[in-house]
Amino acid sequence: MAIGLCALTLGACSMGQMVARSTLPILESGNVAMNRETDLELARAAIPAHLKLIEGLIQELPDNADLRLQAAQGFYGYAYGFVEDEDNRRASGLYRRGWEHARQALAASGFLGDVTVMTTEELKRQLAGLGRRAVPALFWTASCWAKWIDMNRNDPARIADMGKVAELMERVLALDENYYHGGAHLFFGVYYGARPPMLGGDFERSAKHFEKARALTHGKLLLVDLLQAEYLAHQQLDRKQFHVRLTAVVNAPPDIYPEMALVNAIAQQKAGKLLAKEEEWF
Repeated sequence: MAIGLCALTLGACSMGQMVARSTLPILESGNVAMNRETDLELARAAIPAHLKLIEGLIQELPDNADLRLQAAQGFYGYAYGFVEDEDNRRASGLYRRGWEHARQALAASGFLGDVTVMTTEELKRQLAGLGRRAVPALFWTASCWAKWIDMNRNDPARIADMGKVAELMERVLALDENYYHGGAHLFFGVYYGARPPMLGGDFERSAKHFEKARALTHGKLLLVDLLQAEYLAHQQLDRKQFHVRLTAVVNAPPDIYPEMALVNAIAQQKAGKLLAKEEEWF
């Protein structure tokens, strides 16, 4: 029946597209398995091939927003977990690739125009018209864009775009604060905690966002304590909080959050590296 329908649409449905669509459930299962991986070296070796598979499927299904979002999330996770601490320039390119995929998904959600050049007023108008189904695209567009900016922080033009990134993430908070384990709260924990008050930081707001993210994940997502130590405690020059939070991350049981085991393992590795900088930072 499917083959007959493809024939009736004069070849619009190619064999490659049919195979690509049939692969999507397997790809989703692969994502679940990857998130539960605890061996960082195995994950480091496996993720690039997984990403190229996703991009190969996108070649067949370029308008598939779910594939675009999987690519955005995958490039973000690979760059954050395995590249940015070693190669800032390469990480920048990977975040940029994730951002481009996420923007395609955002357009499919109903967002019109180029977010990089539109005015703040137009951006707010567009965001107000987006509903809950746009949350994943909003979140990964903002996340990848923010990290790309972070990798290019010496460029004033890039830093100026952070206000637009925050607008995207504010819409995520308004529509679904629970999305991706309270990820929007983590974003704003860093956003307000990484800068001194004279430059727009707000330590009280930062702490509240971190606490909300911790509550939403029942204290099982180690990334919360890692980022609170790295950004807020560091900016506050609170060495005790820095040490206590990172030590707790390092000593957490590996099975504390099986569905996010890979992210937790990455957090533990990064926490160890940050503890090694304690004397230098304080």
